[in-house]
Amino acid sequence: MAHETLKSFQRERQTPEERMALGKSVRSKTPRSSLGDYKAQLHRSDVLKILKAQTKDRFPDLIPIRHARMAKNPFAFFRGGAAIMARDLAPLPSPAITVQLCGDMHISNFGFFSTTEQRLVFGINDFDETFPGNFDWDLKRLAASATIAAKHLGQNESYGEELVRRMAKSYRNYMFEYAQTPYIELIRASYLDEKSLIAHVSNNGFSETGQRYLQKQISKAQQNNNQGVLGKITQRDGDQVKIIDNPPFVSHLERNLYGAPLIDVLDQTLEGYKKSLRPDYQQLLQRYRVVDYARKVVGIGSVGLGCWILYMEGLDEGDPLFLQFKRALPSVLAPYFPRQKFTSQSKRVVYGQQLIQGAPDIFLGYSGVVNNSECYIRQLRDMKGGISIGTDKGDIGINELPDFASLFGWAIANAHARSGDPAVLAGYCGKSEKLDDALVRFAKTYTEQNDSDYEVFIEAIRCGSLPCAEDGY
Repeated sequence: MAHETLKSFQRERQTPEERMALGKSVRSKTPRSSLGDYKAQLHRSDVLKILKAQTKDRFPDLIPIRHARMAKNPFAFFRGGAAIMARDLAPLPSPAITVQLCGDMHISNFGFFSTTEQRLVFGINDFDETFPGNFDWDLKRLAASATIAAKHLGQNESYGEELVRRMAKSYRNYMFEYAQTPYIELIRASYLDEKSLIAHVSNNGFSETGQRYLQKQISKAQQNNNQGVLGKITQRDGDQVKIIDNPPFVSHLERNLYGAPLIDVLDQTLEGYKKSLRPDYQQLLQRYRVVDYARKVVGIGSVGLGCWILYMEGLDEGDPLFLQFKRALPSVLAPYFPRQKFTSQSKRVVYGQQLIQGAPDIFLGYSGVVNNSECYIRQLRDMKGGISIGTDKGDIGINELPDFASLFGWAIANAHARSGDPAVLAGYCGKSEKLDDALVRFAKTYTEQNDSDYEVFIEAIRCGSLPCAEDGY
């Protein structure tokens, strides 16, 4: 016997220094400065074709709501336009260093969630578009989101540049740390928990307002659990608790998008989902019973996809479990990284989340294909809390955002280090500010592109070529 598998474990491994040198060598083909290259194309209409193509396989009655949410401001449009940006990134210089990409990276895609051990951790929290690809795609989308958000908040270019530089510096610094971290310790270090957050705050000179906002978000997330959801989205109806109807945002439907009886679809989906869980979690899930279910509208880019919430009870009404079933479609990145093949889109999402999040939900799982679609499943809320960008109460303010920019850079470095080779990444990024300079340049130009595309989008709504809800979105 050749013992090829054993031999693969006996091969001599490169040292961190050798892998850093490999990363540095990639610069000869794709200089760091080239990552700033982008030329805005103003008044282009093909963005409408991309958006119209995304209306396929969505509930028709929810498409106007999706457009209405994107129409609120250029930052909201950017959040819903991951497919547009993927098309724009494809022809640009890009170092061939593969990681598991988030795929829809932006500064509102971070928050708090709970580990299996009920530890509160910080990280990326949306994985619909996750896909293996070149690491700079996440960085470019994150950087552009920072300058677009800065402009939305009424700040000047220098403020947006500061956000990008803080994120980039944090990314580089943590990547060098991860490059020297033993592999098992790297997995353990993937938890950006309260203890490590406090150390980061101390080491990076968080302002008092930044510290207060962080503590407020931690406290809010700790209360955002199944018990906290119970009184917000359910009410007693006769002898049982039911999910509150609030159409079109929460609706009890009898059939899915393709006209199949929803009860049959859920039955088959639950069967496939249960098998995707670990045996002990399968047993835990089986102890709960389904009480009610409804369609729910979520997010901006996800509006219109099949998303269902299940209310389940364990011991009694005081032991609730809320699960979210969300339809998985092919990632917007898939056409641009054709070597990566996934036969199951729901499994792709779960795989990506498990790989880069570090502490996934114990109920995270997926179904097989049921009635032309497949879902991934997770808890609706389990100590979850997002970072909202805006001027509403509870949104992060302009004084706190620069502090959090370093957290965003840390979280994405953590995700890329877990799924890629941190030494190769550190070698390419380097210790100078050349990568930071390139990302600043790219972000400024792409902000112009996004503003122009937003104007085209709004004009299409005005002239009636795109449906848009008038209010209540």
